[in-house]
Amino acid sequence: MTNPAPARLLIVGPPGAGKGTQAGRIADRYQVPAISTGDIFRANIKGKTELGQRIQAIIESGELVPDALTNEIVADRLSQADAAEGFLLDGYPRTVDQVHALDAVLAEQGAALDAVVLLEADTDAVVARLLNRALVEGRADDTEEVIRHRQEVYAAQTAPLIALFDGRGILVSVDGLGDIDEVAARISAALDLALGR
Repeated sequence: MTNPAPARLLIVGPPGAGKGTQAGRIADRYQVPAISTGDIFRANIKGKTELGQRIQAIIESGELVPDALTNEIVADRLSQADAAEGFLLDGYPRTVDQVHALDAVLAEQGAALDAVVLLEADTDAVVARLLNRALVEGRADDTEEVIRHRQEVYAAQTAPLIALFDGRGILVSVDGLGDIDEVAARISAALDLALGR
């Protein structure tokens, strides 16, 4: 089967739903770069760039990286040649204001998001998965209480985004639980249908 044409995509889902794993597969299938704001932040911090130093100072103070800075970073990344025909965003946008900033950047390129993949997962199943991962990786801070709180924060923050993308008719909901290959196949089938391919 030939790879489908590039597309401008976004993946969202609760912590522990397997977004990172599936993002790589989607990016490979559609021959687009997987762009994670977290990875960009970490790379800049590790490379001790001016941007990295700004981000590190913000994080060390316990604050969240402000929308304006995140928007600037993403706009810069989307202006690079490998993202001209398509991309897969993971971890951005996180707020309705960030969605509008992304819309503006894409509008300048005469483009728009093609589809938003929502990985759905039962909260109890995700909590169990993350508790197991915490045990295996020795993450003592990842208690059930902390994990459940992250799930609640995610749900509260993303509900308006999911409603907005659903209203645009570009939301593609996929069951995120199960074997990695099964989930990848579900995503491919749902995206091909949504994109008319």
